[in-house]
Amino acid sequence: MEEVGTMSSRVGFHDFENADRLTDELSQNIAKNLQDAIDKNGRASLIVSGGSTPKPLFEKLRMIDIEWDKVHVGLCDERWVDATHDDSNEKLVKTHLLQDHASKARFISMFVDGLKTEDAELTCKELVKAQLLPFSALILGMGGDAHTASLFPNSAKLEAGFDLDSDALCIAIEPGTAPHMRMSLTRAAILSAENLYLHFEGESKRSVYEAAMSGDDMYAMPIRSILHQDKKELEVYYA
Repeated sequence: MEEVGTMSSRVGFHDFENADRLTDELSQNIAKNLQDAIDKNGRASLIVSGGSTPKPLFEKLRMIDIEWDKVHVGLCDERWVDATHDDSNEKLVKTHLLQDHASKARFISMFVDGLKTEDAELTCKELVKAQLLPFSALILGMGGDAHTASLFPNSAKLEAGFDLDSDALCIAIEPGTAPHMRMSLTRAAILSAENLYLHFEGESKRSVYEAAMSGDDMYAMPIRSILHQDKKELEVYYA
């Protein structure tokens, strides 16, 4: 593992020659995190991201035989659409992860039907506290604009989302550059995870990552809020 970092980063960078090898290793590590939490606490919590990148990871992870009936699965963020909508992260997770052995896991929805996003922050927080904390493992993604979860560049809500002294766990975000209102975990919630991963693939994302590592403006590149901090070790998986 290559140690990479500037400022106060605690980042381990894992570089794989292809995505298949990456998903093999990352899925096994996540499964171990979950089973270790079950052995210690009697339950585990897995927090995942949406998008196309994690689909192969989900499809490998679901084939690993652990005590999935003791695992709760939640989201880093959600588009504020019904769970049957094609843009729903919940639909993606149920389709690609909660199958085979992982069909025994319990999914905790972030979407609250009947409430506007900004009115659902407290409800989301209470669900996270009651059903998902502590996070045994959390897997972030990264967009080409350097957003992570739904912490988008230059959003008006970023200051609140980045605040490590806040007890907020969820924050309503209007991306501006992407469709749908969103609900996102806050930076403090993300950094509370016992095991924290960042997974991205491709040369263009590597360029975004390197740019994020070399600067410190979190508002321009929100992934920096996770890369440049001294509270939690972050394991980066790249192919």
